Amino acid sequence: MLFTHLADELFRPLAAPSRVFNAALLLHLHATVFGDSAEPLRKADLIVAIGEFSGGWSQAEIADDETAPADPIERRSYVYRRLVEAGWLVERRERYVPVVDFDPEARLLIEELARIDRGETRSYGGAVLEVLGALESAIANPADRSEALRNAAKAARTFLAHLRGLAGGLRKVEERILREPNVGAALRLYFEEFVERHLVSDYRTLHTRFNPFRFRSGIVREAGRALRDPLTLRALAEGNLREGRAGDLASAERMARTDLVEILAIFEGLDPHLDAVASVVARLERRIAATLRYREPRDSARIERAAAALRAAGAAPEDAFPAMPAPEVSLLRPPIGPPQLTNPRMPRRAIESEPLPEIETDPAIEAFVIAKDAFRRRTTVTPERIAAFLDAHLKPGRRLRGSDITIADVDAFVVFQRLREIDVLFDGSLRERYRLAPGEGRLANGWIDCPDFSIERVAEPKGRRAATGPR
Repeated sequence: MLFTHLADELFRPLAAPSRVFNAALLLHLHATVFGDSAEPLRKADLIVAIGEFSGGWSQAEIADDETAPADPIERRSYVYRRLVEAGWLVERRERYVPVVDFDPEARLLIEELARIDRGETRSYGGAVLEVLGALESAIANPADRSEALRNAAKAARTFLAHLRGLAGGLRKVEERILREPNVGAALRLYFEEFVERHLVSDYRTLHTRFNPFRFRSGIVREAGRALRDPLTLRALAEGNLREGRAGDLASAERMARTDLVEILAIFEGLDPHLDAVASVVARLERRIAATLRYREPRDSARIERAAAALRAAGAAPEDAFPAMPAPEVSLLRPPIGPPQLTNPRMPRRAIESEPLPEIETDPAIEAFVIAKDAFRRRTTVTPERIAAFLDAHLKPGRRLRGSDITIADVDAFVVFQRLREIDVLFDGSLRERYRLAPGEGRLANGWIDCPDFSIERVAEPKGRRAATGPR
């Protein structure tokens, strides 16, 4: 659990009245003071750095209570002790010199806070490309790059979390705008928070031709193809087992299948998340448009004032208004232009249909596919092939030595070379039917040179034989 690794008082500086100063100081120490240094800092140097950073902050922003010292020199030691007592910093001695470093677990937390502060969680185009690149790398070379599949699944989860965060961020901004009684403040929130932060930075990216979703079909296609290919799954499982990510082959294959299914489910189920984002955007845009339309207060007395002005103008004597010159004839009619002219309807073009071309597969390609499938069947060893091979050579009640087996062709050799592993092949499924024992001497038959061995059938229990026999 999280709180079994972090200090009990770790979050106290981030919840105190001086939390703004404490958060800024921690980010400053992580990015600037400690930086990329692999060695801890001397305590005196760190206190000086804290004092320099605290110089731009007021006493009220730094202190949590009235007992905080006002002297700058004492105040920097006060801030330093606060971070040490909370568990952010760890102090120790090296050759009688006190040095300070971030607590290992606290460093992981401050790195995540720094990533949020930089705004990296609002950029997911790279996450989609990372999923596609890692997935293609794992499928192209499953034996050596099975770790790339784990990275692809992790990047897919990060992408989905960010998309959910986008919809949640939009709803949060919508609630803030609706609760704002001041129209000007509501419009400011709309343009600063909604348009600039989400609509421009995130949402607009989804509606351009460079949006990250153009790689969605490629991700779904690659993940589905890998799930349907047992050889790829077997190679990925062997890579997981060889690199120590699983204890046995079955769990390693289950791990690879789980990652592929998760990637496929995430990118096939993006439409509800996109619809949720689009609905929030449309609803908020309608509300802002209505706010702008009715922002000016309605003047209900405008009609009465206009009618009173017309009545006053009609009751005035004729000499109260100067004589108007006679208008020109050209001004008595509206100008004739494109708004007044009727545009003829354009003739509708006939829809041209082209028959789909008949694509003929090259017979050479078909022959190559058939030959490749036949080669795969001949070189793949299955429990059924091993059982058929042994049943053809092993007589009832006798033990078969490897040196007594005659290898007639390549197909027989493919099965013969795996007989020495019969007790561990296929999760030990043949162990209940055959027993393998080491032999004396060596076996050399022109095909292989190895230690000799013997195989015999395992006798079934009498009760089981009676239960399965004829009635």
